Amino acid sequence: MGMTMTQKILAAHAGADEVRQGDLIEAGLDLLLGNDITTPPAIDCFRESAFGEVFDKDKIVLVPDHFAPNKDIKSAEQCRKMREFAKEQNITHYFEQGREDMGVEHVIIPENGLAKPGNCIIGADSHTCTYGALGAFSTGVGSTDLACAMATGKTWFRVPGAIRVNLTGKLGKYVSGKDVILSLIGRIGVDGALYQSLEFCGEGVAALSMTDRLTICNMAIECGAKNGIFPVDEITLAYVKERVPGYDEDTSWLYPDEDAQYDRELTIDLSSIRPVVAFPHLPSNVRELGSFSRIDIDQVVVGSCTNGRIEDMRKAAAVLKCRRVADGVRAIILPGSQRVYKQALEEGLLAIFVDAGCVVSAPTCGPCLGGYMGVLGKGEKCVSTTNRNFVGRMGHKESEVYLAGVEVAAASAVLGYIGSPDELGNM
Repeated sequence: MGMTMTQKILAAHAGADEVRQGDLIEAGLDLLLGNDITTPPAIDCFRESAFGEVFDKDKIVLVPDHFAPNKDIKSAEQCRKMREFAKEQNITHYFEQGREDMGVEHVIIPENGLAKPGNCIIGADSHTCTYGALGAFSTGVGSTDLACAMATGKTWFRVPGAIRVNLTGKLGKYVSGKDVILSLIGRIGVDGALYQSLEFCGEGVAALSMTDRLTICNMAIECGAKNGIFPVDEITLAYVKERVPGYDEDTSWLYPDEDAQYDRELTIDLSSIRPVVAFPHLPSNVRELGSFSRIDIDQVVVGSCTNGRIEDMRKAAAVLKCRRVADGVRAIILPGSQRVYKQALEEGLLAIFVDAGCVVSAPTCGPCLGGYMGVLGKGEKCVSTTNRNFVGRMGHKESEVYLAGVEVAAASAVLGYIGSPDELGNM
């Protein structure tokens, strides 16, 4: 009996010829991730357990990005604890604020060539599943699991079953990976892939950019998936080779076997997808743009680990160029990394944002989780390119978050209500 992509990677890291759904395994890890919220309790556990030294200083990544630059005294103490631990343990990949390679964790790890095809990766952040876009098995864990893994270089998994998502066709105008994953979540629900691997296959994969794939895998957790994963193709290898000098690994084994067992198979025709919006208060509450009455808004956020890459900045700028944010609307742009920020600056995108009346922030997760740099007040409505719209996610429990792709978010900022770039005309 054959194996899925995820099962092949887990078998390789468990030192087994094969694994099956439901098996309990111990797997070696290629990369471990923590941020300024999840790492401090992991450090406490690490020290209380008297582990001493980390297993490999080169395989641990620590990123202060959620409340950094520091929001308040508590966040400053969280970051200080992580900073001191990184220095004490001589952690190679500690990304301090302001460094040219720093930014939001799930943007900078692929950007810096730290996640590679076939890797087994964990992170104390639920959106660690992002790196499946590169053909890695990558999933979120708790702080205690991170602490133990930092000491041993291993962790345990129950081998997941899988859903095969067959992609056909090509994306249309103003449609992106965000619309693909929101449409999928709307179709199967927030628990539709509970502890399963979402494995994307089919000829439609080649029509998706790496940015689309990273966005899709980033939100796999929003339908309960253990991980999302794409096959390694020429697009993947070109992306990796650009960021990992001399990369020449054999990736021919990173494909599902023809007789791999799937719990379920779905087909998505990319050409049939239209821009969509996830209404409060679930990512599954998806409606096609134009199918609902006018909804006036107070704020727009473009950025985050879901949509903070340079391609996202370019899309936002194309919509906002020579236009103005509507009166009464706050538009916040968050480049996902210092590299994205600098490139956006060099391409003149930041000037477009400022001229349009936007706030341009340093790379941070801030508003996504209601932390800072865009917290919502009672009754306020926000169109956001982030990944969650739960009750109180971005601020007051009576605020509302509408998830959308970059172009819809940017157009909404100009219109003052949720709408399409097609509605802008000559505005």
